[in-house]
Amino acid sequence: MTSLDVVATGAAADAVSAHVPTLVTDRVASRLFARDPTLWGEAAEEEAAKRLAWTGLPQGSRALVGEVAALRGELSQTGYDRVVLCGMGGSSLAPEVVCATAGVPIVVLDSSDPDVVRGALTQLDRTVVVVSSKSGSTVETDSQRRAFEQAFRDAGIDPTTRIVVVTDPGSPLDREARSAGLRVVNADPDVGGRYSALTAFGLVPSCLAGADIEALLDDAEAVVDLLAEDDEANPALRLGAAMAGTKPLRDKLVLVDSGTENVGFGAWAEQLIAESTGKDGTGILPVVAVGDAPAHLYDDGTVVRLLASGDDADLDDIPADTAASVVTVAGPLGAQFMLWEAATAVAGCLLGINPFDQPDVESAKAAARELLDAGIGAGADPAFTDGPVEVRALGGDWLGDASTVDAAVDALLGQLDRGRGYIAVMAYLDREAEADLEHVARDLFDRTGRPATFGWGPRFLHSTGQYHKGGPPTGVYVQITATPRKDLDVPGRSFTFGEFIAAQAGGDATVLAEHGRPVLRLHLTDHEEGIRRVRAALGRGRA
Repeated sequence: MTSLDVVATGAAADAVSAHVPTLVTDRVASRLFARDPTLWGEAAEEEAAKRLAWTGLPQGSRALVGEVAALRGELSQTGYDRVVLCGMGGSSLAPEVVCATAGVPIVVLDSSDPDVVRGALTQLDRTVVVVSSKSGSTVETDSQRRAFEQAFRDAGIDPTTRIVVVTDPGSPLDREARSAGLRVVNADPDVGGRYSALTAFGLVPSCLAGADIEALLDDAEAVVDLLAEDDEANPALRLGAAMAGTKPLRDKLVLVDSGTENVGFGAWAEQLIAESTGKDGTGILPVVAVGDAPAHLYDDGTVVRLLASGDDADLDDIPADTAASVVTVAGPLGAQFMLWEAATAVAGCLLGINPFDQPDVESAKAAARELLDAGIGAGADPAFTDGPVEVRALGGDWLGDASTVDAAVDALLGQLDRGRGYIAVMAYLDREAEADLEHVARDLFDRTGRPATFGWGPRFLHSTGQYHKGGPPTGVYVQITATPRKDLDVPGRSFTFGEFIAAQAGGDATVLAEHGRPVLRLHLTDHEEGIRRVRAALGRGRA
């Protein structure tokens, strides 16, 4: 492969052949990089007109390199060697990938779980905190900022010497932070959150943590001309066509790490694709493969093999039963950011949707606010309790006479469309302490033969949560929550972190149910025994 090639086979190759010539004739690539907002139709034009600045970021973000280097020099006077990033979705996923790929440590706090937040409020004497929120009104991030400000004061440390804010100019957070004397770096307001990897949201925390952001921009800039060219070899046109142009639409995209140096890239691509395409009853569901690639694949899916830069696309090692639709991609991280953003925009053209809005994300936020206002005890009583697990069923009368966790899981899987459906597991837990739980996604795939995704709450609400509600109604949902080991107040607020995350989980489940999606809620009253019980029930045999 060259530095940025897309090689397709089977149904994906057919889609490339069918659509790329038309995309070239219609000058989709050059119009995209010329920021033409008419590409996605009249209904999307207003939103697209203020969301296309990402196409110029490899050059446009150059000024940030010196600005953030100077900021790092100032902050080095504190002797910090620990960076904590408070952010959700697009504000945290890109820096996490950049830092993991560069091999530099960063603590990403994208949870409302009081046990997780408390764990981040440590080692304050050696910590710098980056608070990132595009809108400046993200409740999770505001709550985390308040907690750190209080913790710094309690430790006798001036928060203004340790906190850096990244937000859009003129946002509520921008005004409040400047008034409080905090350092502020403004991001480009004409870039949406999930396209913001090369803005201040991606670059500031990454640079402070020690990553080489200039090299990242160099790799991105090196492929801009290629991606903007109206040519059938354009990898963004080829990838976009493979993603969204198969007939019938293969709407599951299985992202497999086949040796890529871009650590955790699948989680970043997951948000970009799911939140951009999952709306109007259609979309592409990214499935981040855990462990080895599946030995077989459903016929409504395409496998994307993420190779290391410079690797050859060896199609001979693709199992015969997955060769029906396979795409192989390789390239350095900056180039990959640009490729996938452009390809997702192209996929939006083929799907006939607006890839820059997220109409169903706000619904879960509104429902969470309603539950907070009503009080934490406003949730429904469990249908039954099985040992350390309280069981609730929403989205229809499908639970039947189930009286155990095993039977409840069986009942939920009984609602699964074995031809087009998928399973989503959503865990509002500590993702470091319970990291092994992610493997239930592979267990459920082995058990049902259908794609299974895993999301940590509440971070997935800013990612696949849009697809769950706005995409095709083919999912069944398992939500796992737990009673905090110890709750934590949100300074200056009338609610605790425990109440907040409970409201987020309850709001998400409520909105899914209102959309007619079946939701199995499993609440753990004992962490260790409850996890074991749920893990066994989800991974139990083949249905």
